[in-house]
Amino acid sequence: MKWLIASDIHGSALYCRKLLEAYRREEADRLILLGDLLYHGPRNDLPEEYAPKQVIDMLNALAKDILCVRGNCEAEVDQMVLSFPVLADYALMPLGSRLMFITHGHVYNNGHLPPMHPGDILLHGHTHVPACEAYSTHLYLNPGSVSIPKEGSPRGYMTLEKEEFNWKTLDGEGWKSMAL
Repeated sequence: MKWLIASDIHGSALYCRKLLEAYRREEADRLILLGDLLYHGPRNDLPEEYAPKQVIDMLNALAKDILCVRGNCEAEVDQMVLSFPVLADYALMPLGSRLMFITHGHVYNNGHLPPMHPGDILLHGHTHVPACEAYSTHLYLNPGSVSIPKEGSPRGYMTLEKEEFNWKTLDGEGWKSMAL
């Protein structure tokens, strides 16, 4: 199974469209979204082509393929317009002998870890900065941001296939990979 993992669309129809083009190009089986789908939040400028209603329509068209966790910009009203669950604070997924804790990053992060075993994976967005960092307690992974990247990082996503993570730009150019 191949997953495409992305975070922080923040209501940009332009970059949501590019993400969904990447999803089709990658021929992924599932789209894992790490929150902050529709709104830009008070700390971010409006992203290019800010149009949350268009993002709603694009994502709802793929509702059966999406697993999403709640970001700090999601609210109960978002669930009224989205056809897939968006209010879970985290999801747990087995990955070989490891457990992957999937969250947005505003509650659980490297500074406030959830219960994990050594070698488990903490996967979150929120920082808008891609990451792949090994700690004695866990492995931390972050796809960066689809629409508002920070610290000079590219707009991008990750794929997970056969226990290998690949970081890619929205155009599909790979720039980092890690096998478990």
